[in-house]
Amino acid sequence: MAPAGCRRSLTQDTSSRHDPELRAAARHFGRRRFFTVTAAAAALAFSANLPARGVAVGTELDAARIPSDPFKLGIASGDPRPDSVLLWTRLAPSPYEPGGGLPEQYVAVEWEVATDERFASIVRRGYAVAFPEYNHSLHVEVGGLAPGRVYYYRFRTGTWISDTGRTRTAPATTAATAKLTYAAVACQAYSDGYFTVHRHLAQDDVDVVFHLGDYLYEYAVNSAGGARDYTDRKLPGLFNREAKTLEDYRLRYALYKSDPDLQAVHAAHPFVVTWDDHETENNYAGTISENNVPPKEFLLRRAGAYRAYWENQPLRGTQQPSGPDMQLYRRLQWGTLAQFDVLDTRQYRSDQAYGDRPHAPGAESDDPARTLTGAAQEKWLIDGWRASGALWNVMAQQVCFSQRKFDLSAEAKMSMDAWDGYRASRRRVLDGAKSAEVDNLVVMTGDVHVGYAFDIKEDFDDPASKTLGTEIVATSVASGSDGADRPANWDTYLKANPHLKFYNGRRGYVRVALDRQKARADFRTVSAVTTPDAPVTTAASFVSEAGSPGLEPV
Repeated sequence: MAPAGCRRSLTQDTSSRHDPELRAAARHFGRRRFFTVTAAAAALAFSANLPARGVAVGTELDAARIPSDPFKLGIASGDPRPDSVLLWTRLAPSPYEPGGGLPEQYVAVEWEVATDERFASIVRRGYAVAFPEYNHSLHVEVGGLAPGRVYYYRFRTGTWISDTGRTRTAPATTAATAKLTYAAVACQAYSDGYFTVHRHLAQDDVDVVFHLGDYLYEYAVNSAGGARDYTDRKLPGLFNREAKTLEDYRLRYALYKSDPDLQAVHAAHPFVVTWDDHETENNYAGTISENNVPPKEFLLRRAGAYRAYWENQPLRGTQQPSGPDMQLYRRLQWGTLAQFDVLDTRQYRSDQAYGDRPHAPGAESDDPARTLTGAAQEKWLIDGWRASGALWNVMAQQVCFSQRKFDLSAEAKMSMDAWDGYRASRRRVLDGAKSAEVDNLVVMTGDVHVGYAFDIKEDFDDPASKTLGTEIVATSVASGSDGADRPANWDTYLKANPHLKFYNGRRGYVRVALDRQKARADFRTVSAVTTPDAPVTTAASFVSEAGSPGLEPV
């Protein structure tokens, strides 16, 4: 998310030592050729000096020769289904070095899944190959599991054994599941503070965690780790620059993944991840860069960012990118209790209106041709609602969905990066929900570094209009540093937006409990992230009754 105000000035000097290689790689492919998927994939391979996608060649590394623990970046699981789960790790004995300290050889890794922490009852095991072409990452899709139960997993190569992770499968799609508890997190700028929020979430009792974007930031991280102000270590200078190339993004993930609190929460719970902007570049829109660099250059950067994202997240093979394209939107079921539609509001969007400055909606932003999701994803979402048999339909996405006026004037400014800048797109989605007879709509949001609770109104300018659903906005894990319970604009926002029921500017996460009668949201916050080990408290709790949308404080 950009600071309030805006897209960076086009006259700002944003050059770096990476710009020549990006331009050279883009020039290597003609303008017309670059815009084909195969040419973009080849451009990615060219820029990274890698073989084409899906090709793995070379020799095997004897794992006995790995000099130190290769599991320093932890383990993770994700996208639970009734009969399967995705297991992830990445081998990197020296995480802060290009290639993670491993040679350009593949490594055989054993994996195990058990019903107990001691692995006395192993139900699945096998071998997977960590290829250097994918930075020695592993994405193991384990099938044949029982629905609705907890499992434990680990990896082994040579004499090295990873930590043990805990995961679970979803209930059978036809199961009349009684309850579900999930958490949502977003926006974890490493240089803004410690990931204390993740440590507390690791100890919480939730079934699954949704990460709603800004898992990392492309911005430079200095040797002291920014606001972390390290005195016991000095980060390498290779982090002290903006990430632009595939290798830059890979190394930035290594920095983030080396954080012990982030490792703890991944080991404790399965994750469902989606991105926002900073995994690539602040406030980009589709093929349009924040700084208006030529699209062919930006798509080369986007290809590297997308590839590194997939390599470092617990995502299935169906999400593996092809050059600068990656289908991240997808659907998960939790019995007949909940359907989760996970959106991508970056890759397919129209450019932000009015230069991405806060602005009152007008002809430019309200053009019906504009879209936040792209036509295909919008149709997929609404078709999914029409076919849904779930009690709760949860839309997990990135930017603020409800109207959010910034001031009390008659022509109040709003964010042109959020759904307020794409009101026709929002109207189509809400009309689709009504036509699909979605009675219990919950929108989960990140991006804005504060916690909000909104009633989603038929007409946001008419407080008496029908409430169509609930929006729960998860504050940031670290972005924005410590924050405040009541930011300076707290009173203005509550007066300007009567459908806004809660506003808190501390760091934290939101925990949502669904059952057959209600949805309950607990806003969990910490007092500080610039110093470690702050306690967690519940800032507020709200309930929305099934069949009667609208938030009520508990």
